Amino acid sequence: MMNRSPIHGAGLGLKRELIPQIQSLDNQTLISNLQFVEIAPENWIDAGSKASKQLDWFAARYPIVCHGLCLSLGGISPLNIDFLQQVKQFLNQYDIDIYTEHLSYCTDGYQGKQGYLYDLLPIPFTEEAVHYVAKRIRQTQDILGRRIGIENASFYAAAPISEMSELTFLNAVLSEADCLLHLDINNIYVNSVNFNFDAPSFLRGIPHERIIYSHIAGHYQQSPDLLIDTHGEDVIDPVWALLKDAYDLFGVFPTLLERDSNIPTLGTLIHEVNKIADLQRQAIPRPSKLDGNRPTPLTISIS
Repeated sequence: MMNRSPIHGAGLGLKRELIPQIQSLDNQTLISNLQFVEIAPENWIDAGSKASKQLDWFAARYPIVCHGLCLSLGGISPLNIDFLQQVKQFLNQYDIDIYTEHLSYCTDGYQGKQGYLYDLLPIPFTEEAVHYVAKRIRQTQDILGRRIGIENASFYAAAPISEMSELTFLNAVLSEADCLLHLDINNIYVNSVNFNFDAPSFLRGIPHERIIYSHIAGHYQQSPDLLIDTHGEDVIDPVWALLKDAYDLFGVFPTLLERDSNIPTLGTLIHEVNKIADLQRQAIPRPSKLDGNRPTPLTISIS
């Protein structure tokens, strides 16, 4: 069982409109800092021969990571086992080691039927939810035969039944599920503004030894005390500063730029990819705590 990230450096979310731009610049200096790409498996499984050929091209040149959208780890409906089997086959087909999902839910169930919502919704921060979600993460890991990473989510309303802070809930789930952390830097900042807490203090409280890789992104400011995690704007200076703090605290870890709407040209996005790489090179020299302190590899019996 892999216990070390097979990726490094700076990455970029692979959107279809970027594919021809990246292919036309193959091996050119402009994209020299691009070290890995991320896809949502839902967008590529059974997508057809053209998409398959495009993905083959990238798999031959870049490490690929998968970040899921619809597993709904906090949902009330049973996990979609058929979908997870498809994901497992897809990961094996393209030799993808890393699969992550959101610590949230995106499904609703009524009279045995499941429907997908149009947002990632927060899980109430309760002890019951810790046990429930951790069990579903362990089930996912058993099916996939690998540890997964869970991403700290952005949210906009606090559940009135919550019994603990977001950080306490996150740490409890990671520990009980014995999974990895997909650290989203922008989500920490967004939540710190929306719920008036100190982002650097939150960062210092995460179990950094579980970080598999991180996200950085832009957001929309609806009002001074309400940020929306759109991934549709440039990354702002306080979020860059929080990423620098993370590198200084924990050592450099792989970091990927997300951009899901208002997507500019590749040249514009590469400026931000290059900034990630610059921060990684400028980070305080220290051995990364991610290498020697990984959790014990997950042992899974596959029949």
